[in-house]
Formats: sequence, C-alpha cells, structure tokens
Amino acid sequence: MRPGRAPSDGESLRHVAVPYDSDEAFLRLTVPRVRAALAEGRRVLVITCATKLSLLRDALGPDAERVDGRVSTSWYGHPYRTLAAYHEYTRDQRTLVICEPSWEGRSERDIRELIRYESVLNAALHATALTMLCLYDVRRAPETALDFGPVSHPLLLDAEGESASSRFVEPHELVLNGDHAPLPDPDGDAWTIPFTARELRRLRQTVGDYARSAGMDPDLVTSLMISVSEIAANSIEHGAGHGMITMWVSDGELICEIADPGGFVDDPLPGYIPPEPGSPRGYGLWISRQLCDLVELRHEGGVLRVRLHVTMRS
Repeated sequence: MRPGRAPSDGESLRHVAVPYDSDEAFLRLTVPRVRAALAEGRRVLVITCATKLSLLRDALGPDAERVDGRVSTSWYGHPYRTLAAYHEYTRDQRTLVICEPSWEGRSERDIRELIRYESVLNAALHATALTMLCLYDVRRAPETALDFGPVSHPLLLDAEGESASSRFVEPHELVLNGDHAPLPDPDGDAWTIPFTARELRRLRQTVGDYARSAGMDPDLVTSLMISVSEIAANSIEHGAGHGMITMWVSDGELICEIADPGGFVDDPLPGYIPPEPGSPRGYGLWISRQLCDLVELRHEGGVLRVRLHVTMRS
C-alpha cells in the first residue's frame, strides 16, 4: 500500500480537530459539512458510535443513504491498521471523513499510540484529496487526548468556525511520554539467541516454537514469526549482518527484541508510512507495525533495538 495521489486540482489533506460538548453540537458541526461534501460529489465516511450514527442518519434524512457509516469500535481496533485502511479508502477519491475513536477501556499505552497515529496521518495522507474531521467529545475523551488534539491537527473547528492551531507540531517532531526513556529490562525469564544470515530460516522456526510453547494463540504465531524475520533480515542486509534476539512473556504479551549492533534508522517516521514501490528499505518496520500490537525502537550505545509486542491471545 502507498499514499493515494491527489487529483489534478492539487487538493491535499485538511486534518481538523473538532471538540464538542453535546449531541446538539455534534450535529451542528457535522450535518452542514456532510451535506456540502455530498453536493461536491465527495465520498463521505462517518466513524463514530452507533448512537451518534443514528442521530446523524435522522438529521440527514434521505441524504443518509449516501453516507458510509462505520462503528468506531471495529474501525479503530489497531491504529496502524486503521491508517492502512484510510490509505485504501481514500485512494484516488475526493473524500470527507468524520471520525471519532472509542476511548472506553483503552490503556495509557493505547491512548498514546492513538495520539501518535493522529499525528502520523499528517505525513501519511498529505497528498490525499481528503478532509478529515476528528471528533473529540470533551465529556468522554481522555484528558491526554484532548490536550494533544491541537498538537496533532493543523486545523481546529468549533462553533466560531475553522482556525489554524498554534500548537501544531510536525509528526517527526512529536514527542510523547516515554519516547526517549530507555527500554525496560525483561521482567521475566528471557530466552536469547544470536543470529546471522545462515540462521535466518531456522530462526523463524525457533521463534514460532517458543511462541507456541509459551501458549500464544496459533493465529498470532505467524504474525510474530513474519515480523521477527523481517526485522532480522533488515539487520543482516543493512546493519551489522548479525544480531541477538531476546524473547519473554509479560502481562499477557510475548515480547521479542531484535538487537543489531550496526543498525541505524534514518527515517524520521520509521515504519509508519508505507514504502514507495521499488524502495530497498522500509518494508520490515511497516509490516511489523501492521502485525504487532506495538513496535518500539531505540538506538543506545551503538545498538539498534527493535522491540515487538504481540498479545498472547486474540
């Protein structure tokens, strides 16, 4: 997958944070913009809870048949798969997206990654003919998400109209809590194995055996094996040519770290944006971010450490 190309009129992404405090405000901010988008011949996608989808359908009347409605709990299951879905949905389409993640039950880490995803959208979809209105119900959204709305969106919309955000930060400059902190040491019994090019095929099988013996859901083992293989292959081809893998189980996740003593990352948004066709690099991290629950990178003491988190049970 790759970012869609903007049509010949030169239109590009408009990424707007939309805080609101009532159902009436939700309709006041969204209904006129949906009608205007439909009148312009745009494709319209609305992602929010079932209750608000129903409110919007009632307010739109017959026009509701021309709107694609999705429930946020299914659309926002994984932030970087959501990003990939937007690439596909908006490709070569003039589109209005009105979207609102479900926040209930999300951990601090989940909220952090959703904030990062919102920021990355600015780079990943910048050449897309897309207007994206990101809704924030101030009655329910976490305080952290509300605070970072103006940071991850270049535009803001309220009852007074649209304005530029003075707090906006470019995606490669965004720093969230813990981004620069050292990765914690394994908190359980860890298994370690060195690898070189000759062990790459065997390594994949060994990782799978470890995951299965640890009790990982069989449907998830393949995702882990592919991700580890991709990162290890990058280390062999572009890094020191060898490395070390450490695996352990913690809090319902299997964690696998690939340490490359000669590795480096020169991409300011590594693995967040699909590589261009023909690019010699970038596939490993992009694939791993799609398959794993979390991918962390650190370059410490001349060693690049890529840490993959995969839930044990689906």
